[in-house]
Amino acid sequence: MNKNSVLSTIEQGTLEVITPEELEAKLEKDEKTAYIGYEPSGKVHLGHAITVKKMIDLQKAGFRIKILLADLHAYLNGKGSLEEIEEIAEYNKRCFRALGLSEDTEFILGSSFQTREDYTMNVYQLALSTTLTRARRSMAQITRSAEDHQVAEVIYPLMQVVDMLFLEVDLAVGGMEQRKIHMLARDNLPKLGFQSPVCIHTPLLHGTDGSDKMSSSKENFIAIDDEPAMIREKIKKSYCPAGEVEGNPVLEIAHHFIFSEMDTLLIERPEKFGGNLELSQEELLKMYGAGDLHPLDLKNGVAECLIQVLEPVRNYLQI
Repeated sequence: MNKNSVLSTIEQGTLEVITPEELEAKLEKDEKTAYIGYEPSGKVHLGHAITVKKMIDLQKAGFRIKILLADLHAYLNGKGSLEEIEEIAEYNKRCFRALGLSEDTEFILGSSFQTREDYTMNVYQLALSTTLTRARRSMAQITRSAEDHQVAEVIYPLMQVVDMLFLEVDLAVGGMEQRKIHMLARDNLPKLGFQSPVCIHTPLLHGTDGSDKMSSSKENFIAIDDEPAMIREKIKKSYCPAGEVEGNPVLEIAHHFIFSEMDTLLIERPEKFGGNLELSQEELLKMYGAGDLHPLDLKNGVAECLIQVLEPVRNYLQI
């Protein structure tokens, strides 16, 4: 692939690249590293899979991929004991491989380097140049809501910035909820004498209940290893108002996971209800937005196609 094709592939499906010019310069490097961090917590779901798909794009573009299994971050965010979190991290690692990351992907447990003295000193240095207001604001979409905020909430983003330094990151990937922390890194790493990473932000997938974000803690998710019957049940119960296209999680699933794999969506219906349909994404959005497709027909079609798309993932995890 030429440079323009590589750039197009990397930028496809993202909400922003900060900055495109810096990304183009990174592509010239012989060795370049892209990173993303995940808190090991619960099931790996379709929300995670959006960012994993982008890491696969970067892998194909020649980036070395580092996946931070952020056990100490999960601990600070109240996700359980370190022992419980590390056990979940092993399951998460298998899930990420099942989604298609290559064997040379590097998985790094946060606690393997985050207790080092030099790491801690960098966190202290960053604490001196970061206001309490900005540290708390950067965590607004990440931490669990609470009336009485904990000190852990302001340590968390500082650690995430220093992670990028210690992992020697050229490019950081995250959903839009990570944007404020990424901007904190871009503003402050130069103060420590290091280059800022390029930052790529992907869309957040709405929860099956219609809330802003799919989350294992809210039980509004479809896991990548859910059995077919479970996928059908979850999609059948999903928020999917008739005629509404924006913020519709069923249509978002079709966009990110079905139309990225196939040109059309098959919707099977009895002849008395109009018979089968095979729709492109443009046709689907137009028909659904006009109220000419029943939500249950959309749900059934998306469920069956998603089951097909996720079959290799389920097979991998059953080995």
